[in-house]
Amino acid sequence: MIVPLLVAIPIITIFFSFFDTRSEYLTLLKNTFLLEYISNSFFILVGVLFLTFIFGVTSAYFVSFYNFTGVNFFKWALILSFAVPGYIYAYSLTAFFENYGTAFSILTFLFGDSEYNQYIPKFDGLIGSIFSISFSLFGYVYVLTRASFLYQSHNLIEVGKNLGFSTKRSFFKIILPSARPAIVAGLSLVAMEAVSDFGTVSFFSISTLTTAIYNSWISFDDLSTANQLSFMLLFFILILFIIENYSRKSAKYHQPSRGFKSIPKIELKGKKSALAFTFCSMLFFCSFLFPVFQMSYWTIKFPKYFQDIDLWSLNFNTLLLVFLSSVCLIVFSFLSNYGNRVSKSKLLNYLSAFSISGYAIPGVILAVAFITFISWLSDTFTSAFGFASFKPLFIGSVIGLVLAYFVRFFSLSFNGIRSGYLKINQSIDDSAYLLGYSKFKTFTRIHVPYLKSSVFLVGVLIAIEIIKELPITLILRPFNFETFATKAYSYAAQDLLEAAAFPSLCLIMWASLFILFASRYILSDK
Repeated sequence: MIVPLLVAIPIITIFFSFFDTRSEYLTLLKNTFLLEYISNSFFILVGVLFLTFIFGVTSAYFVSFYNFTGVNFFKWALILSFAVPGYIYAYSLTAFFENYGTAFSILTFLFGDSEYNQYIPKFDGLIGSIFSISFSLFGYVYVLTRASFLYQSHNLIEVGKNLGFSTKRSFFKIILPSARPAIVAGLSLVAMEAVSDFGTVSFFSISTLTTAIYNSWISFDDLSTANQLSFMLLFFILILFIIENYSRKSAKYHQPSRGFKSIPKIELKGKKSALAFTFCSMLFFCSFLFPVFQMSYWTIKFPKYFQDIDLWSLNFNTLLLVFLSSVCLIVFSFLSNYGNRVSKSKLLNYLSAFSISGYAIPGVILAVAFITFISWLSDTFTSAFGFASFKPLFIGSVIGLVLAYFVRFFSLSFNGIRSGYLKINQSIDDSAYLLGYSKFKTFTRIHVPYLKSSVFLVGVLIAIEIIKELPITLILRPFNFETFATKAYSYAAQDLLEAAAFPSLCLIMWASLFILFASRYILSDK
């Protein structure tokens, strides 16, 4: 009951705040820039969905159905794009293509002095935001689509061949439609992340609903407007889900459970092999190697910024948040899943299903709603009972950060533990009870050891998300409390991209390390 209540707080807070008295700032926005904020958010969403669909589905198709040079390498290398947040990719894109940037230096070194700036393309504004977010997020579509392709029935492919379908026609008529649920699931995650992105659009000075929410609170100290804009953004996300569900109507995508065969891969040679290799190589380079090389170049070229950074403090703060949040999330996920298993209560199942909706709440909205609720609760208790304000305990504190992370990422933890629990047959519990085991002993002696792999994977996924999380940390962190994400952002906000390079590189390295740990589970062929 506690977990669904925690997740419900930001949603309820935003809903009731929408009906508050309209502030002058919101009225000003309606008459001036609100339409621009909405249109920018929409254009970014459409552009990102298009590119992530092309990148994710094409790469998943190549590595799932074909053998070509480097296919086993690309199978896991492409998920390293998860390690590069959109805002760090934006820093790299700007540093490389800006006037007298890295591209200019390379051309000067190779061909001598000249005015190359007029020939170097500029990736900024909406275009830069779309590319940065797309290269950062296409991994969602890649991983889920690859899993769907992997479990495609060999019988369906054979039917296409018997009907005389070409490879191209089989892809569009059979393979792609049957993978629609996985593709849509990946695109849904991309959509939520794209419309809630703050760091990338803020860096490129693109006015979206997310930046408007942040500016309402930070720049204008207008919490009411921030909540009302948050309601609009949440409503926008809800509309996306309704449209997707309606578009499917009563279509079914069941795979035959009998006669399943693994799909034999087709050996590519010559030009076709070169095409698949080139596409995957370029995607891997653009999504991962490019920002790593750019950040490494700035770090080596400007070592003075390396000396100015307290590396120990950044590591400690980042890993402290990872550890506290992971422990909290895993413990409550265990309790929720075990409670559902033992009680078999439909009400508890419904509440648990609702509790995983927190991942759909953008970080900036969650932070603003959290501040609103704590402020209201503290003021209520102060006026009613004369209690001292407890806002400092939750706002601008590690405790507040962990609570906000809990609401945001409980979906990852709950579903990870739940997938492990689904593999434990109920008869195992019944046998344990017959042998005299109590429910607690069954939990500690059977469930926990069996779910060790699930716990490890959940911990890794939570670590990756928290290391990259920016708006929640930026708004709710204690004074002078820096993580790699906030440090890189603060330097970039001051137009010190060279200084932002080293914390950005550290963030990528930590996230890459955790991703490599998780790759054996994410990319398992079983």
